[in-house]
Amino acid sequence: MQGIKHKNGSLISESPGVQYAVVFFAAAFLYTATCAPGPVWQDSGVIQYRVWHNDIEGRLGLALSHPLFYIIAIGAKYIPLGEFGYRVNITTAIISAAAVANLFLLLRLWLGRGLPAIIGAATFALSHTFWRHATIPETYNLYIALLLAELIVLLRYFQTRRIGFLYAIGLLNGLAISDHMLASLGFACYAVFLLALLVKKRVSVKSLGIVLLLWIIGAAPYEYLIVKHLIQTGDLSATLSSAFFGTGYKDDVLNVSLSARIVKENVCWILLNFPTPNVLLFFVGLVMVRALAPARAFANIMLTLLVLFLVFAFRYSIVDRYAFFIPFYCIVSILIGVGAYYFVALRNNKVLGYIIIIFTLLPIPAYAAAPKFAKKLGVASGRRREIPYRDDYKYFLQPWRTGYRGAEKFADEVFAAADIDAIVYADTTTAPPLLYAQQVKSKRGDIKIISRIGNSRGAPEFNPETIGKLLAERSVYVVCPLPGYCPAFLLEQYQFKQAGVIWKVVR
Repeated sequence: MQGIKHKNGSLISESPGVQYAVVFFAAAFLYTATCAPGPVWQDSGVIQYRVWHNDIEGRLGLALSHPLFYIIAIGAKYIPLGEFGYRVNITTAIISAAAVANLFLLLRLWLGRGLPAIIGAATFALSHTFWRHATIPETYNLYIALLLAELIVLLRYFQTRRIGFLYAIGLLNGLAISDHMLASLGFACYAVFLLALLVKKRVSVKSLGIVLLLWIIGAAPYEYLIVKHLIQTGDLSATLSSAFFGTGYKDDVLNVSLSARIVKENVCWILLNFPTPNVLLFFVGLVMVRALAPARAFANIMLTLLVLFLVFAFRYSIVDRYAFFIPFYCIVSILIGVGAYYFVALRNNKVLGYIIIIFTLLPIPAYAAAPKFAKKLGVASGRRREIPYRDDYKYFLQPWRTGYRGAEKFADEVFAAADIDAIVYADTTTAPPLLYAQQVKSKRGDIKIISRIGNSRGAPEFNPETIGKLLAERSVYVVCPLPGYCPAFLLEQYQFKQAGVIWKVVR
């Protein structure tokens, strides 16, 4: 790709480092401009809650602790830039920009041309799920940034055969494990590759020992939590189960069955992330990857990761498994860049190159039109209830969150409706903005929020034995009187009277 030019025609730079910086700042501008300005719903709101409390462990088991992300976010929360929630949100935006820049650099160093690298990076940057997770606090995009860094140093190893790049893989994958257990899939690939090098006597036992040591150093935050859990419980089996599966997710992680509904949803999610004819370049890249790879092993690792990421996410059975497709989308975008290289560079078709660039931007209008299109087709949102100040079609089909303050408005409505000294039981979707408003913004300290993710300070015991006494002393509310969102003992024994956006428990 030709470098950027001055008015007099001289080149500013064709350096991959300068181009990396340009891509990074462009992606950072996109994500910071479209990220949520404050409190958010669901798991992302739980992340804000944990960061506020400097909690790197959480309550859902070790596999869902993601300590590296929280260490970074807790440090970022002290930067005096806007309100607390925005600081946490923008942390993910900057991390996501680094991931996009890493994907660009991987293709730039691999293929030696800038345009295919830009096409691959832009494709990934505008993919729905990655973009969506770049605008709210989430842990997946940090893993992607580290995964791409692993692939960059792996590429450099094959290009230079310098052992230092293998050491870097150990450190980076250890850090990735400290962020997300998805990194264990990459760990398996690298372990097989390194053992093959050892058998062929291309690396020494000492070198593998250094790789392992650096991996242990990188994974130290997660290892600390594992050792801590083991000391506290004295149960090795339970500790390992928590480390690999979390609490209550073992069956989902090990699931091997598929239903027609899951298959249909998965296909729809994949199509949503690549609503452009450029997706056909993936198949070209799939064919060309071995011919263009610096070594067969590099292509084999890339293709193995593609299959592992797809299989893991496709048969995963949790409701929000769409997020687990992000690593798969990452590899697909790399291969789209490879496919673009075939046409733009090898066949020297500049006109097709310009057309591909235009197609790369098609996801933006596609996402803008998606909510109306889905409503017109009568596509169900998949939710059993409506959440105030949240249009689920826009919320799930449009990745941007610019100016969205629905969660904050909801919290204000709840506090306006609740009586003095009331108790409000909230589900895991709606509890985060309530706790945020109370603990971060110091609103309605008299109200006691009770939820699975955390409670207000001084909240009373809330169970079948205490509910009668609580109702005699104060008002009790629930956010949603439906199974799954409300305790069973309330649904079985009491009725509910609507009070604004919440429901009052009555005898």
